[in-house]
Amino acid sequence: MSEENKDLGDKAEDAFDNAKEAAGDFADEAKKTANEFAEGIKNAGGDNKKVLAGVLAILLGSLGVHKFILGYNKEGFILLGFSIVAYILVCLVIGAFLVWIPGLIGLIEGIIYLTKSDEEFYNTYQVGKKPWF
Repeated sequence: MSEENKDLGDKAEDAFDNAKEAAGDFADEAKKTANEFAEGIKNAGGDNKKVLAGVLAILLGSLGVHKFILGYNKEGFILLGFSIVAYILVCLVIGAFLVWIPGLIGLIEGIIYLTKSDEEFYNTYQVGKKPWF
């Protein structure tokens, strides 16, 4: 019986060594995949920002969200502040004439963003830092 137990012990050690090796391979592969994913996130640029900024400009353009996405914080705060003031002034009827302006700016910019080629968008808005239209 002791020989059978010895054989089982050897088999268990071999299985453990194989499992340990497989776990090490899995860990190395997981690290490699995580590094590739991290590099992909860093390199995600032109096209993703173009589509995101264009869609947000059309949907939420009056709030300046698309400006914040592109890194134009000053222009984003200008649109946001103008919208807030216009909504407050709606109570005095003056704002009814002003409230549509930031939305129209966002709509126009969203259409411009989405109709430009990826390279033209990248060169104009991300490298050239052109903040308006």
